[in-house]
Amino acid sequence: MRVAIPRERRPNERRVAASPETVKKLKGLGLDVVVESGAGAEASFPDGAYAEAGARIEVEPAAVFGDADLVLMVQRPQDKAEGGPDALHLLKPGAVLIGMPAPHGSRDWLRACAAAGVTAVAMELMPRISRAQSMDVLSSQANLAGYRAVIDAAYEYGRAFPMMMTAAGTVAPARCLVMGVGVAGLQAIATARRLGAVVSATDVRPAVKEQVQSLGATFVAVEDEEFRQAETAGGYAKEMSPGYRARQAELIAATLRKQDIVITTALIPGRKAPVLIDAAMVASMKPGSVIVDLAVEQGGNVEGARPGEVVVTPGGVRIVGHLNVPSRIAMDASALYARNLFKFVELLVNRQTGAVALDWNDEIIKATVLTHGGRIVHPAFADADPAAPPSSAAPVSA
Repeated sequence: MRVAIPRERRPNERRVAASPETVKKLKGLGLDVVVESGAGAEASFPDGAYAEAGARIEVEPAAVFGDADLVLMVQRPQDKAEGGPDALHLLKPGAVLIGMPAPHGSRDWLRACAAAGVTAVAMELMPRISRAQSMDVLSSQANLAGYRAVIDAAYEYGRAFPMMMTAAGTVAPARCLVMGVGVAGLQAIATARRLGAVVSATDVRPAVKEQVQSLGATFVAVEDEEFRQAETAGGYAKEMSPGYRARQAELIAATLRKQDIVITTALIPGRKAPVLIDAAMVASMKPGSVIVDLAVEQGGNVEGARPGEVVVTPGGVRIVGHLNVPSRIAMDASALYARNLFKFVELLVNRQTGAVALDWNDEIIKATVLTHGGRIVHPAFADADPAAPPSSAAPVSA
């Protein structure tokens, strides 16, 4: 069975879906691995390293996609209209395409996958269960994004992070607020603390308070009854009531005026990112302050943030909106993502026959497979399936 590793072609994407390390492991499963020439170049994985690990290097996309049984990617492939090699037309029916295709905003692509007979898998839909932790791509990538956000903030900030006592006087430590304490937020707290900043953090989920404090940061939140119920069974933040948001905004506004660095990470799956910092809050911050908006690609947590830009406000606040932040640390991001994919491939491949075997009783398979056998099979996207009877359509879950 052949596994294909194509070169990523979307803008700002420097990652690759396999490392030389995971190519060796894929070969150990008895799989034939084909890597498109240059696929790992921007992640510092040269073709020679893949070849040494046992992969065959191909230059033409048709030779990469054509006979593949499994295709491992970071983002969904481009079609001809987007400037790509139109992978869905190159793939054979029944091929399994695994990556992070952002399905909530890709309904047309889902229909195209179904029409092509391709089995599409969305790794970002991995359920948050202990058995799936080694396959959790959102966590592995968010961890690096949180780290990189602080490094980017330090680059933009015109002063030092730690307190320094010198013969010429004392340099006060930077004050850093992290808004949204998921995986990215926790890593941002830890990184800012290691750099010597005085760190505080806020989140609507009460369970993270102890985690914040265990990292040496101060927790900031309106801790009322709504706050104590503000987490879904899957561990995500619920959308809060207007009243709570107003009280929290008042507290955060007062806190922001004292900060030098702010990192925002708040996301709701399948929804536009909530606005946490409005223009008035930005204007209240000190000149030279830096805000890094990690949610900018989903609408942004900060009013005035622009995707792919560093905006300097009239008051001298810098709002950083870098795209695809994990890709800014491409080698480590690729290595972790490749390990996540390998663990998933291990789940799919029958060791006796060497073929892909989808166990529809496995909650990991049910949660991640989008299309199969010419149909959109994921219940959250059934409304996009033109072949589905009206009664089978299900609403999109958040």
